[in-house]
Amino acid sequence: MLDFILCDDNFNVLKKLEKMLDSIFVNNNLNAQIVLSTTKPEELINYVKEHSVNVVILDIDLKSKISGLDLAKIIRKKDKSVYIIFTTAHLEYGLMAYKYKTFDYLPKPITVERLSDTITRLFEDVSGVRAKFVRLDNNKTIIKQDGIQYIQKNGMKVIFHTDTRDYETYSSFKKILPQLSENFIQCHKSYIVNTEKITDVESSNNIVYFNNDSNLKCYIGPKYKNEFMEVFKHGNFSNTFDSFNHSK
Repeated sequence: MLDFILCDDNFNVLKKLEKMLDSIFVNNNLNAQIVLSTTKPEELINYVKEHSVNVVILDIDLKSKISGLDLAKIIRKKDKSVYIIFTTAHLEYGLMAYKYKTFDYLPKPITVERLSDTITRLFEDVSGVRAKFVRLDNNKTIIKQDGIQYIQKNGMKVIFHTDTRDYETYSSFKKILPQLSENFIQCHKSYIVNTEKITDVESSNNIVYFNNDSNLKCYIGPKYKNEFMEVFKHGNFSNTFDSFNHSK
């Protein structure tokens, strides 16, 4: 049984999230329950001091002196294994959330489809079954995730650059991101990178390289840069970079 905690300053949003989660648990036969749902950060803090929990879904902006990021820091100090999922209407907080080893980030308004995908992946992760494939073209094309180096958005197309070839499809990052495992991070409005494939981050020129190939690269956007670098400082990645240039 997985125990869930929910925290959002908006009572109506909180109740809607509860109903969606209960429906997902029932429809997918998942062994889970909501043990606390609150609009008060202090109540959450007091609860986690006395109880063990498995999953915490936090709004980042709680209209309080205590933010969702503050709560995540407190939770992480007590238990590093807790799954943390952030929700927010402020898109600029997205990458900041990942410094707390976030399982997922849900932009508001949250849809039941997006939430269901996240919860399904979470249970797969708990059982040791990680997402291995990305499905394209109405499932006609299947790409192994561990072979993807980076993903590029070019107009209406999304291009998957893999170890062997490139795949193109008409799609969007909004549709692709929910399928990806946690080692994929967006670093630019037009690029998502597989952190396990990066060999060099050239911070001074905002370039990410793959497989020691100077022609195989993508870029870090100014909006994403600070948070992108924070991910590597606080994240838990298996690869070791050949170079990490922090020079200005």
